[in-house]
Amino acid sequence: MVKSMTGFATLGDTIDTADGAFVSQWDMRAVNGRGLDLRLRLPDGLDGLETALRKRFAARIARGNVSVSLKLSRADPAAAMRLNTPALEAVLDMLTQAEARAEAHGFALAPMTAADLLGLRGVIDSGPETADPAPLVAALLDQVAPLIDAFDATRQREGAALKTVLNAQLAQIEHFVSEARREAELRRDDQAASLRAALERLREAAPQIEPGRMEQELALIAVKSDITEELDRLQAHCAAARALLEAAAPVGRKLDFLMQEFNREANTLCSKAQHAALTRIGLDLKTVIDQMREQVQNLE
Repeated sequence: MVKSMTGFATLGDTIDTADGAFVSQWDMRAVNGRGLDLRLRLPDGLDGLETALRKRFAARIARGNVSVSLKLSRADPAAAMRLNTPALEAVLDMLTQAEARAEAHGFALAPMTAADLLGLRGVIDSGPETADPAPLVAALLDQVAPLIDAFDATRQREGAALKTVLNAQLAQIEHFVSEARREAELRRDDQAASLRAALERLREAAPQIEPGRMEQELALIAVKSDITEELDRLQAHCAAARALLEAAAPVGRKLDFLMQEFNREANTLCSKAQHAALTRIGLDLKTVIDQMREQVQNLE
């Protein structure tokens, strides 16, 4: 199934462990990228979580700049509050030094209350730390599959919309190829008349040139201006693109390469046209191909 590289998903749940209940909140977002770039923002103290997450995401996602953040908190913050004794001792030592320095300079500092001390950063711990993080990490990893499923669902919906757009653009290209074939047939008589006129001018300007030589050169010109091969290749590229759009594996890179081939054939057609109608068709082809390539660059 064709997928877009852009997508998002959120997931929140409660996890019960021996150390208490935790609330998790996942946020996953992705935009276009040349390869897979995973950026994880995770709480501290969850050993092994990042390595395991990278493996699981890489197994399900082929391309894109993917950002994943996890917020983790206690379900009952008050139950997890505890005094950080080393931090309190460090604060008290600094207060003692500050009071002594102030007194030496003739200043008296206002006394601090217990509430002032507890309000200082780091004196009270209320984070999601747990004595044994392994059960919490395992529970968090169990949430990854549904998170990616929700993420993939958004990418599949956008991919389906892109597929509709791309199929419509392929139909336009096929229409222009058919139109170019008709114009090439109409051009044939004009081209033959132009070549005969050129042959007569050459005979008048250089009668010493062998007639066979002049006819060979004109035949070579006719061959070089033939666009049948370019139109056949454009038709084949359309068939290849439609087959890729039905593939199960990620096809963004292959389609991007195929768009270069589309553009090459359209450029050659324009250079060989020598006919106003064919030149117009070639320019229309280039416009649609450029639009299609912009859409292809959104695919995984």
